Amino acid sequence: MIFDLSKTTSIANVFIAELRDEKIQQDAMRFRKNLERLGEFFAWEISKTLEYEDTQTQTPLGIAQTKKLQQQPVLATILRAGLPMQQGMLNVFDQAESAFITAYRKPHKSAPLEIQIDYISAPDLTNKVIILADPMLATGLSMVLCCKELLAAYKIKELHIVAAIASTEGVKHVRAFFPEAKIWLGAIDEEMTSKSYIVPGLGDAGDLAYGTKL
Repeated sequence: MIFDLSKTTSIANVFIAELRDEKIQQDAMRFRKNLERLGEFFAWEISKTLEYEDTQTQTPLGIAQTKKLQQQPVLATILRAGLPMQQGMLNVFDQAESAFITAYRKPHKSAPLEIQIDYISAPDLTNKVIILADPMLATGLSMVLCCKELLAAYKIKELHIVAAIASTEGVKHVRAFFPEAKIWLGAIDEEMTSKSYIVPGLGDAGDLAYGTKL
């Protein structure tokens, strides 16, 4: 399943337009806030697919028939760019546990793009619903490598992958490895540069959110 937000009309499309806007991007706080808003939006949409059970809630005047999640998801993200989206999802799934992964492009002048994972901090993910967020799904190499690491260590119940902007190539790469995963995207762009940046994309999400790295 692939959910493409650009195929629908909602206020979330405005958040994506602002994320792409090079003038609005000069305000790092607004950039982070728009990523957080998208995280909230995707969490809301994902919540519709989860399992619930009937329960009763005591009110001051009686008993109300209500529902609760059978199981809280685990909210995972790839540092550092994914932090605002994860916070947005945590605003919705406010009882969820979190997981963090460091994955980055190893610098090479001529060698093919290589991804390095240095760190994973996670609770027990066995039989859990995992929502893994990263603003950009370019080649899909980072996402695939992170998912492989998690799936090798735990028997995950259900995998959701969330990105604000994806490339067509990145989506195909992820689908080839994880056809069972549910993918939630803000928009899909067709092109990438020779350095594997999405075009038109929005630039480097981590730098725009937290400042240029060395």
